Amino acid sequence: MTKLRNTFEPLVQALSPELYRYALSLCHNPDTAEDLVQETFLRGWRAHTELRDTRAAKAWLYTILRNEHARLYERQRPDVCDPTKLPDIAVTGYDTRPEAHALRRALATLGDDYREPLLLQVIGGFSCREIGQMLDLNTNTVLTRLFRARKTLREQLGGASAREATR
Repeated sequence: MTKLRNTFEPLVQALSPELYRYALSLCHNPDTAEDLVQETFLRGWRAHTELRDTRAAKAWLYTILRNEHARLYERQRPDVCDPTKLPDIAVTGYDTRPEAHALRRALATLGDDYREPLLLQVIGGFSCREIGQMLDLNTNTVLTRLFRARKTLREQLGGASAREATR
């Protein structure tokens, strides 16, 4: 038990900030994001015997977090008038610059198929192969989705100049 605590506590300290950012990007609610991260670590602690390779702990915890987020919405249908409009969220340390707001809005317009791999790569730092394993996709599919997600974001954020640059 002490050995597990000695390996799990540093993992919690190291990964908490980035898991929180990923959870916040999924649910757009700071309180829910905190709950998701706590539940992720709780489930990780309970299921630590399933983790065969400690080097895979980061991907394993991201997968747990994604599953916990999915569980939130299994039985409920949220009322959404316009899914492209996100509420403004005031959070300490949250980037409130207009550019960041525009980026969050643009990310919200991406479909889950494109947004998830992009967030896993940018926030989680996972390779295309790791993302493919997490999302049950082959590496080429991940590469294609990342390319299309970035292209869509460039077009939305850059307007006509981005479209001309891709020609």
